[in-house]
Amino acid sequence: MKTQPVSLQAFSQRYPEVGAAFAALGQACHEKGGPLDEKTRRLAKLALAIGSQHEGAVHSATRHALEAGVTPEELMHVAILAITTIGWPGAYAAMTWIADLTNPE
Repeated sequence: MKTQPVSLQAFSQRYPEVGAAFAALGQACHEKGGPLDEKTRRLAKLALAIGSQHEGAVHSATRHALEAGVTPEELMHVAILAITTIGWPGAYAAMTWIADLTNPE
């Protein structure tokens, strides 16, 4: 299993049954939920995270997408597409959250 953020590790240690159930649900949804290929699933998850405006979810989706071979340019394109749907401020925030992992300078 890939390394989880420290906060999620702490939660799973405190509530192991809930952590295991959540991980199993996530895996089942990701792998058995339909015909989308890995890259498309990762881009869709990023778009959902951007739309929900959750920084942690954008970081997680970005990390997983990079691990799946999605390029930083493709990730940024998803954020740019969000401009006309969620507005400039929300889309730009997502761009900075993606950059946290793709341009960590």
